[in-house]
Amino acid sequence: MCGLFGVLRAPGAGDPGAVSDAFVILGALAERRGRDAAGVALFTGRAVTSDRPPAGTRDDRRWDLSYDGCRLVKGRGPFSRMWRPDLLALLDAAPVALGVAVRAARRHRADLAALGPVIVPGAPSGSASGIVGARDGGAASAAADGDPLFRRLADLRDDAAIAAELGGAPSGRAALAWVDRARPDRVRLARGALSPLAVAVDAEQNLYWASDPRWFRQVERHTRVRFATAVMLREGTYLRAGLGPPNGRPHVLGGAGFTPAVLGFGAGEFAAAG
Repeated sequence: MCGLFGVLRAPGAGDPGAVSDAFVILGALAERRGRDAAGVALFTGRAVTSDRPPAGTRDDRRWDLSYDGCRLVKGRGPFSRMWRPDLLALLDAAPVALGVAVRAARRHRADLAALGPVIVPGAPSGSASGIVGARDGGAASAAADGDPLFRRLADLRDDAAIAAELGGAPSGRAALAWVDRARPDRVRLARGALSPLAVAVDAEQNLYWASDPRWFRQVERHTRVRFATAVMLREGTYLRAGLGPPNGRPHVLGGAGFTPAVLGFGAGEFAAAG
């Protein structure tokens, strides 16, 4: 069990600080679903079409890496230990930010590289820049290039192909959120059979997601954000949300249903996931 959360900002929204406050509150609430590790990916808005080595520091306890178009920070322990106030300026400017709080079975064996968010490169024939993703439940690989399902999703753009991959993978426990580094104005969300995932839109049309819809009520209680709508995604739902006409604000651009495969988990698939 892990806690997903994130936001896709509406350009020109009048209160970016409130949106950032909501993101941090969601991260703190996500500790209820995982306190072994936590991480965030803060995007700059720069579309990345090729990859280059990151700058920064990483060790077994903490990563703080600047990739082209994205700052990736994660560490062992709860979100409140990983998060730092000096990241607020980056968060305020980030058009999209995603995070996860992890409860890791066999924590002593889990490589921090496998604990989301993960940056997964695309194949040379596809999007070389790849994707940044986080998930709740299912398999996690200790490889540096992350989760095997995300590796397969990294080169898919067609909604039907993505839904087919989600339905064919043993991902029934999984809820996922990922961003194509070449399109940092969009986010893709998917909910399998057993991991909850809710989506909300506030009064300024910023779009949020979280593992528990009750967290949105807590956000309203502790921030200036007021939600216009919130909905729990149905099991077997995939959505592609992003900026677009008529007003350039976030809305659903596409999606598809799929039948989650809830059987076939191997014994090692929960080594670094909830």
